[in-house]
Amino acid sequence: MARTVFCKVLNQQAPGLETMTYPGELGERIYNEVSAEGWQKWLERLTTIINENGLNTADPDSLKVIEQHMVGFLFGEGDMGQLPEGFRPQGGKK
Repeated sequence: MARTVFCKVLNQQAPGLETMTYPGELGERIYNEVSAEGWQKWLERLTTIINENGLNTADPDSLKVIEQHMVGFLFGEGDMGQLPEGFRPQGGKK
């Protein structure tokens, strides 16, 4: 039987992640409080955040910004986590 968690992203019980997807204390928190579907939603948002902000995942300063967005998106904490201001999805009206 799949492990379930009360997902902070979906705000409901859902199947949990099979393994830790991020290191350290934050990774443990994600494993315990974010569902597999919630994590997938974060990965989709992450792509947008990286592209719209021109972030480089090899740059430590960019990784700090990404982590702030991650905490904002997954847990609603801090000022980050929303779509970049003025963002329009591909094919969206300008």
